[in-house]
Amino acid sequence: MASLVIVLLPAVSQAYPLDGYPETGIRRVEGARLANEGIVPGRKQPAGALLSTADVDLRLLDYPDLDLPAPDPVFTRQILKLLGTNTGRYGVAVLDLSDPKQLRYAEHRGDYRQNVGSVGKLVVALGLFQALADAWPDDLEKRRQVLKNTMVTADEFSHWDHHKIRLFDVQARKLTRRTMKDGDQGSLWEYLDWTLSVSSNAAAAMTMREAMLLRHYGKDYPPAEPEIQRFFNETPKKQLTELFQRTFFEPITRNGLDLEKLRQGSFFTREGKRRVPGGGNSYGTARELMKYALRMEQGRLVDEFSSREIKRLLYMTERRIRYASAPALRESAVYFKSGSLYSCKQEEGFKCGKYMGNVKNYMNSVAIVETSVGNQRLYYMATLISNVLRKNSAVDHQTLGTRIHRLIEKAHPEPASAEPAPRGETPSRPGAGPANEPAM
Repeated sequence: MASLVIVLLPAVSQAYPLDGYPETGIRRVEGARLANEGIVPGRKQPAGALLSTADVDLRLLDYPDLDLPAPDPVFTRQILKLLGTNTGRYGVAVLDLSDPKQLRYAEHRGDYRQNVGSVGKLVVALGLFQALADAWPDDLEKRRQVLKNTMVTADEFSHWDHHKIRLFDVQARKLTRRTMKDGDQGSLWEYLDWTLSVSSNAAAAMTMREAMLLRHYGKDYPPAEPEIQRFFNETPKKQLTELFQRTFFEPITRNGLDLEKLRQGSFFTREGKRRVPGGGNSYGTARELMKYALRMEQGRLVDEFSSREIKRLLYMTERRIRYASAPALRESAVYFKSGSLYSCKQEEGFKCGKYMGNVKNYMNSVAIVETSVGNQRLYYMATLISNVLRKNSAVDHQTLGTRIHRLIEKAHPEPASAEPAPRGETPSRPGAGPANEPAM
């Protein structure tokens, strides 16, 4: 393989997707941009969220043949040491791309398979972008128009969800946070953003509906609302299941991934499941999620355009949670998706709590981290699947996020002669404590 050269660009004054409103029409990001500039009330973004749209790019386009190397035994032992006494309840993969001359890969129980919860929304995005590319393979501008100009109206498929979406009125400069209601409208790009940025199950279900329609109607997408209702009301359930599988199963195998190791088998809402029978269980593994992230960086998820847009949709410009909330990552650009499922039974001396199940306590994280502070350039991917019972798994993943980052830092120390960080960058410093977050 040719020498690997990876460029990490410094942070600038705005952030993607915070500067992406003119191109995408995603109103949430305009509200976040104005809040970050102090023009409207709201949370300011950490230093790692201050990349421009142009700087949020694919890093491995010149290395389409790069595959996961064999696990490095020393690196793997170092990662295992971070897991503590419950190593048998984790599946972990870490790919360190920081040193172009020496890639390092650690893996522990890479084929450990479980329901990955909202991480399955990565499959939803892949299915939609695959259908979009199949309809207009040679017309990127048409794809952008469809994403920006197709208005989606929430209906029964969105029932129900506790996650709050961000509705920003650009003219009134007013932000409303609430659960999705029937009749809520947003562009296809906005529904994708709600699906990935705040992990709305309602938005994910509506996005899945649209992906199926796009797969079925092709260049005639989008159909009118009455036709959408007629289609789902009159099409036999068996045919809907077949369409579901063409939309969300086939893109997995078409893009070189293993359907036995990564699958979203149903809608994310109860009503979606009722109206469209899916294709069985949903699950993922640390290794297959790592392959997803690697292929995205190579521009191999559908095509370069689709891979880049999926990565931009994963760029953290909402409140950082779980693994991504690790204080050590504050100065880093983080591309992230997480998902959790937990359940409890009565147990003497144990009190059930959020992310602290004693029957199951699934927590799953996918993260790409890019750090560019001073003379230090770090670039790595981490996928983490766990089922550690009776332990706050959100805090657990946050702790592991810090420990993995410190391990990567130690392997690539900043040169002693490092000059002060250029204007626009912030020297590394500790961040906030454990996340207080809604369930996802």
